[in-house]
Amino acid sequence: MAGTVRQQLANAVESFLSAGLLVGSLLLVSGTAAGSSQRHSAAEAASIRVRPFATTELNPKARKYYQRVWGIDILGVKPVSSGSLLRFSYRVLDAKRATALNDKRATPLLIDQSTGARLVVPTMEKVGQLRQSSAPENGREYWMLFSNKGSLVRPGSRVDVVIGTFRAVGLVVQPN
Repeated sequence: MAGTVRQQLANAVESFLSAGLLVGSLLLVSGTAAGSSQRHSAAEAASIRVRPFATTELNPKARKYYQRVWGIDILGVKPVSSGSLLRFSYRVLDAKRATALNDKRATPLLIDQSTGARLVVPTMEKVGQLRQSSAPENGREYWMLFSNKGSLVRPGSRVDVVIGTFRAVGLVVQPN
């Protein structure tokens, strides 16, 4: 009788350990899968935030809008002179419609969407404003420089360019 009790106890302990091992294994496997999915989703979220240059191209609808309404093709905003200046470039497609961009009386501004920083075109003593303001010609490329002292606007930032009644919204500052 003592042998049977001992045998039953041994079988019960073995069954208990086997069940515990099985449950522990399942928890470990499910915990690892959950952890990897959490790490994977965190990595996806980080990759979305880490790609500031993923959408430097202008939206095709926006590009057509600027071509039809303002007669220009926007080439972009790019840092120059070690980032202390930002160059806004555009190509004139219709000189008549693009006159607003070259108007000397209009004060150009570059506005950072996230910080609200307003950058202006600097005026040099002997040169004047660092922008082209001659009458626009079809097919020519034009530019203007905005002062970015202290690197307030960095590559990847979204900016608006305002020149009189013209407004280009959501341009991405391209890398050097």
